[in-house]
Amino acid sequence: MSDLGSPMALKRGDARGLKVRAVVALFNRAITARLLRSAQARLKALGGAPARVDWVPGALELPLASRWAASEPGVDAVLALGCVIRGETSHYDLVCRGALDGVARASLDSGVPVLFGVLTVENQAQALARCSGGPLDSGRHAAEAAVLMARLRRRAARKGA
Repeated sequence: MSDLGSPMALKRGDARGLKVRAVVALFNRAITARLLRSAQARLKALGGAPARVDWVPGALELPLASRWAASEPGVDAVLALGCVIRGETSHYDLVCRGALDGVARASLDSGVPVLFGVLTVENQAQALARCSGGPLDSGRHAAEAAVLMARLRRRAARKGA
């Protein structure tokens, strides 16, 4: 397999022709809407069409909705976007683990890259730092990873992998 290079090596046109879907959690919508905006902007900057979006209640619903999105004909990648902010109970750990394991399973079971763009943070300030367009922007990173993985998948398919 060839070296993919860094996400910074991506250029305009790299997302052209890709069909990307986004599944976004409504919980913490002020954050998740920003993640979605930055992901969409990055796809556009890379020459791609905007991802079609489905909203789900929260992070635990992302895996199943991601699997449904990945099963649509022609889908090259799925963005699973959400935000879980630590509270005072163990609920945070359960939701984070369930979302992570489920999104990974959706990707492995479908063979379609499903990118885990779920913020798992301690507080609102950390969440905002990761969805405000700066170097930590997880929406942008998820979109870049989706493009890289979709291209890798297409190359693997051409080689008969």
